[in-house]
Amino acid sequence: MRVPLSILDLVSIPEGSTAAAAIEASMHAAELADRLGYERLWFAEHHNTENLASSATALLIDQAATRTDRIRVGAGGVMLPNHAPLMVAETYGTLANVHGDRIDLGLGRAPGTDMMTAQALSRSSAEPQAFAQNIYDMQGWFGPVGTAYSIPIASAASKGTEVPIWVLGSTVNGASIAGQLGLPFSLASHFAPDQIDQAVRVYRENFTTESPTARIEEPRVMAGINVLVAETDAEAELQFTSLRQMFTDVATGKRRPLQPPVNPQLVHLPDNPMLSISAVGSPKTVVDELETFLERTGADELITVTYAFDPAVRERSLELLAENWF
Repeated sequence: MRVPLSILDLVSIPEGSTAAAAIEASMHAAELADRLGYERLWFAEHHNTENLASSATALLIDQAATRTDRIRVGAGGVMLPNHAPLMVAETYGTLANVHGDRIDLGLGRAPGTDMMTAQALSRSSAEPQAFAQNIYDMQGWFGPVGTAYSIPIASAASKGTEVPIWVLGSTVNGASIAGQLGLPFSLASHFAPDQIDQAVRVYRENFTTESPTARIEEPRVMAGINVLVAETDAEAELQFTSLRQMFTDVATGKRRPLQPPVNPQLVHLPDNPMLSISAVGSPKTVVDELETFLERTGADELITVTYAFDPAVRERSLELLAENWF
């Protein structure tokens, strides 16, 4: 049995399109992923960007859960320093009450934006101890009593929902926190490849079931990887240039929507080490790359990230991967 495959969606906005169209394309892809057998669909919180419409993750989750039947839907994640923990618990508890046991809550300590915007959004501390305490209180709000552990504040909206919490991270620091909390760990290896091996090792070494926040019996790692599958390697590499352009824009400070693909043989696009964890090509090429990555990490699940200028290209990538993996 191969490990489950999941999807991380940032709701990219192509050049000439709109946020409304991008959201609808993501919802259509959610319906497809539900039919194809993907394990979960997560939306990632980002702010102050020209090319992403994934700012209000809870609203996207609600829409995706409404339009699907089976797939788990959640946040990958909520950047907790941008939010009051009580509001997060109430929001995700409400989602669970509406949609049942299909809602996930991934929590990160990064702001998901630049520092200026982070200051405008700031609602709670990103310090490890405060982050851990906030998670513990949120578990109280999700628990059978519905009350935080550190303060006598109750939440009827989240009481008894037991929404599962994942810790997101890209470094050994995040991995250590996830392990010490006894929670599943989602590794952002799709854009932060530098500490993959160390982070996985540190998470497993630090994992404990003795923490009051622990909710699983053994370590669970979900690792991110960029994926684009097409009929041929050449076609996949062509379509992948949209993401390569986006990362070049980030590096040079250029702000623009997702760009159409360009012939990589005619246009020089510098290699970006942040994209080194990618599987791009025909179905066989991508499956081989995914299996190699699994051997390296020992991940229990892979979460795939697919950017494409044309939504139909992304949907075909999802189909080809599912046909050759499940």
